Amino acid sequence: MATRTIQLRAADARDIDAVDRVMAAAFDPRFGEAWTRNQALGVLAMPGVRLTLALVDDAPAGFALVRAIMDEAELLLLAVDPARRRRGIGAALLRAVEADCAARGVRRLHLEVRAGNTAVRLYAAQGFAPVGERRGYYRGHTGQTFDAHTYAKAMA
Repeated sequence: MATRTIQLRAADARDIDAVDRVMAAAFDPRFGEAWTRNQALGVLAMPGVRLTLALVDDAPAGFALVRAIMDEAELLLLAVDPARRRRGIGAALLRAVEADCAARGVRRLHLEVRAGNTAVRLYAAQGFAPVGERRGYYRGHTGQTFDAHTYAKAMA
């Protein structure tokens, strides 16, 4: 099935049900990467936080959550529904985050990703470079821990 036009729009706490559905599908609980509904709502209430929702055929297909403080930002979450992956949605969300950050005067964008997560290919293709590691950062539902790799990109 081909992906139709990807529509991106600013979102907020009223879109939490869509975010929850995408997050539940996108993040395997064995890795401990997904946030709870309350965690997401708490962050959405903070200054400098922006949520972007991706829609395909008017259905939520992915989202990105970013927080900017002064001239730095962190991509807190980026998720794409597994049924819609590898169709440009993640790249479109990441480009939208970068454009928004640049418009807000952000000079450096950070993110972290679980070691072994295939999303690293997307981040590397968009110019992110590894800058560090957090050992045992994620804790899965069985208690097993997983390392996180941190990346950054200088904004133009």
